Amino acid sequence: MKRVMLLSAACLTLASSAGAQERVDPMAATVAQWFTMIEKSFVSLANAMPADRWNFAPKDGQFSGVRTFAEQVKHVACANYAFFNEVEHKEPPPRCESGGPSPARTKDELMQYLRESFAYAGQVMRRLTPANALDAVEGPYGGKTTRLGISTLAVWHATDHYGQLVVYLRMNGIVPPASAGTVP
Repeated sequence: MKRVMLLSAACLTLASSAGAQERVDPMAATVAQWFTMIEKSFVSLANAMPADRWNFAPKDGQFSGVRTFAEQVKHVACANYAFFNEVEHKEPPPRCESGGPSPARTKDELMQYLRESFAYAGQVMRRLTPANALDAVEGPYGGKTTRLGISTLAVWHATDHYGQLVVYLRMNGIVPPASAGTVP
């Protein structure tokens, strides 16, 4: 944890790019760096599961009520929208714990929903600055927190579910892309 904090502090001191590129505050760049890492890992992991296994859920042991692979992916996508709608003071989608309102069902549809949710979250996250990072945010998913708090919660949330889905892949005999060294 100390390493993460030191790295975060170091990144905050770096100057952002000038010129024609979009100027992103170092604070936003720091949080977005971690979010981009989990986005790449999560999307690669989701894509690695064959379409015919997206209804897989662990059954041996005490797994009553555990989401299927598809439900996990849909939940994370919905949560990305929920967290960052709260940052934008917009109504978050309802029922994200059960996948939310998206009609996506197939692997292709769910992968598109997942990618779009990460893109939306990234757009909102890039607007984080020292001036607005501690602005109050409140909602049913993030609770009472700040813009920075929601951003770090989103990183944690996606990482938590990534870890769960690694087990799903391994239970299906699939080596996760990050373990195989194939994450882009």
